[in-house]
Amino acid sequence: ALKGVRVDGAVLVTTPQAVAVGDVRRELTFCKKTGLKVIGIVENMSGFVCPNCNECTNIFSSGGGKALAEHSKVPFLGSIPIEPALATAAESGKNFITTFSTSEAAVRFKQMFSRILGVESIDNEMDTSS
Repeated sequence: ALKGVRVDGAVLVTTPQAVAVGDVRRELTFCKKTGLKVIGIVENMSGFVCPNCNECTNIFSSGGGKALAEHSKVPFLGSIPIEPALATAAESGKNFITTFSTSEAAVRFKQMFSRILGVESIDNEMDTSS
């Protein structure tokens, strides 16, 4: 069913824990064996943003995704913290990036999008595309 689909590459997502990093290491090996370009690695659940004070605290280990990217010589696109506002936006059908544009996770998402698209700032791209 996907034979006619053009794939530009894969963005691999891990969490900081060693077991998850190991799984993504196997995904990376699969991509290399099949010739699928790896656009980069993202570390999800990298810290928790307190909904009261907005401080980001590492509740799991951190840095596993970045270490894997460096070891594998693929781009590290960034890390995304757990942020309750993201779940709130998803459950209500709101666009998280525009609704909570200054939140830690939204800022990091925009930085990752900028890296993937090769632009200085995704905000500039959003302003000029209107």
